[in-house]
Amino acid sequence: MATGTVISAAAEGIVDEAVARTVIAHAGATVGDIYGKQGKAYLRQKITGYNNAAQRSPWLVLVDLNREEECAPPLVSAWLPQPAARLCLRVAVRKIEAWLMADSERLARFLGVSRTKIPTNPEELEDPKTAMVNLARVSRRAAIRQDMSPRAGSGRPVGPAYSSRLIEFASSSWRPKVAAARSPSLRRAIDCLKRLAEAQ
Repeated sequence: MATGTVISAAAEGIVDEAVARTVIAHAGATVGDIYGKQGKAYLRQKITGYNNAAQRSPWLVLVDLNREEECAPPLVSAWLPQPAARLCLRVAVRKIEAWLMADSERLARFLGVSRTKIPTNPEELEDPKTAMVNLARVSRRAAIRQDMSPRAGSGRPVGPAYSSRLIEFASSSWRPKVAAARSPSLRRAIDCLKRLAEAQ
């Protein structure tokens, strides 16, 4: 049940936005406006503004840990040496897909694949996005294969409705509490958001 605490957020893209909404609600807060959605470099440019806003009200800034980055703490320190008390700058290791994959039971059902095909430690994957596409390729459901995996010769890394399908999953089926057991970075994000929700 949502508290009176409203948490605004900024995220890299529309899938990250859907995940942020679900996680904020799971933490017991009300979802405020979601900003960004123009990539990681845009969030980096705007981080000081988000931090300033967090002097007045709670904020979540959600970014991915890309392959060239070793771990989350140096990224957080580089972006924001002095974060506001009401800002959660959280890093999905290594991409938001890993958080979604961590609820293996629900994801297997959604994609129409065997649960044994879902990686048990998604944060250890070098490229969770490619792993998600590869799961979609072997789906028993033609619609999932067509929507999420790229057509041969298209030159695209994902299918035409890849993001739409993940937004659908994140919004309707995904369970953050279950996923947090297999995703330490998600668990830390939930803990941070709960502190914000309870502090108001």
